[in-house]
Amino acid sequence: MLPTFTYIKPTTLDQAVRELATPGARACSGGTDLLGCLRDRVFTAEKLVSLNGLTELRGVTELANGGLRIGALTTLTEVATHALIGAKYQVLAAAAAAAASPQLRNQGTIGGNICQRPRCWYYRGDFACARKGGDICFAKEGENQLHAIFGGDVCVMVHPSDTAPALMALDASVRLVGPRGTRTVPMGEFFVLPSKDHTRETVVEPGELVTELVLPPPPALAVSTYRKLRARGAWDFAITGAAVALGLRGKKIESARVVLSGVAPVPWRVEAAEKELVGHELSDALIERAAQRASANATPLSGNAYKVALVRGAVAEALSDLRDKG
Repeated sequence: MLPTFTYIKPTTLDQAVRELATPGARACSGGTDLLGCLRDRVFTAEKLVSLNGLTELRGVTELANGGLRIGALTTLTEVATHALIGAKYQVLAAAAAAAASPQLRNQGTIGGNICQRPRCWYYRGDFACARKGGDICFAKEGENQLHAIFGGDVCVMVHPSDTAPALMALDASVRLVGPRGTRTVPMGEFFVLPSKDHTRETVVEPGELVTELVLPPPPALAVSTYRKLRARGAWDFAITGAAVALGLRGKKIESARVVLSGVAPVPWRVEAAEKELVGHELSDALIERAAQRASANATPLSGNAYKVALVRGAVAEALSDLRDKG
């Protein structure tokens, strides 16, 4: 059963920021993650501030420089099916289409998707784990078959978003508004590793809102894709995934981004794989080297060493797909 809370539906962004500045307030848009967390008592809320009346936070707009602005309340279905995103930013369209179920994509927003709370069963259960203010990450010595093989320190949760790695691969930025004004944060700086602060997942401060995602114009010849490996063919979180974006000159790779999902507390960029790719044409040998580089520094736990091979497979399949389409 949900706890008792006050429900407020502001009509302006300024009003939403003022309401969120009060103690115990939480923002609510699609609510697909928030309401589950409240029901399971993962955290509490005294007031829910609905953002659904803020129409300026919806929709996709092409910018003068050729980039895109995606409002934070744009649904995952809208992102997956939007013509401009599908034409210019294929990795994002594919990632949004791979998230959750059709019903959840119709309800869930891209802003909410990148700000999801951990799906770790210890965090979601009745355990005073480190991320909830305790002293122990129970997954380190417990059931950890779906947990992190990169970046785990105090906490080995994995970031659950599919769109976040795609946005990082596209060098997107997040715009935030709060009591102290507006700021823009690159996706590479938006997420917080446990080694820095194991009680939070993002840099969003109390009272702040994600208002939009900004994508720069892609390279003149750009290709991208998202490969998601999961236990079920749909409606499931990534066990391992790879968002890959390449900028080409002819068949030679001029720029590369490789970002993994399902394997770290944040979307995990593997620069070693990117460096392996740049300056070369995609070949079987290059794909194999890049895939090996992507998994080189993994530190698996007792139950998830299989993810190391899955990383290699996901990266290799994503690169092979881009080569075949080219």
